Amino acid sequence: MRGVELLYSCEEALRVIDEYEEPDAPFVEAEPKNSRGTGCTEAPRGILYHRYDVNEDADISEAKIVPPTSQNQKSIEADLHRFVRQHIELDDERLQWQCEQAIRNYDPCISCATHFLKLERDTV
Repeated sequence: MRGVELLYSCEEALRVIDEYEEPDAPFVEAEPKNSRGTGCTEAPRGILYHRYDVNEDADISEAKIVPPTSQNQKSIEADLHRFVRQHIELDDERLQWQCEQAIRNYDPCISCATHFLKLERDTV
């Protein structure tokens, strides 16, 4: 299936290039004013929401970006709790590695951040 998607994306890129028409101007003139723009785009593992406030000097005065990872945080934590309870017999190194894998299942883009996990067991 990936091969078909790759072929389609190459053909679509060539079509866009072939049908490109240069605009009259590279941008649209606009007077800066206090305003807010919002949007959402599809991202790997979810929707990326963003909002920007712009002031009369055309500076971004506030920005809020909500990536899929933060939207999935509650589910990630709940899944980790369940996973640890079910696999508590694993040695520390293996349990930590598998917890990091569970985090990557939600968002492969944070793989470099998933080596933060420091596993500590309380014996009660």
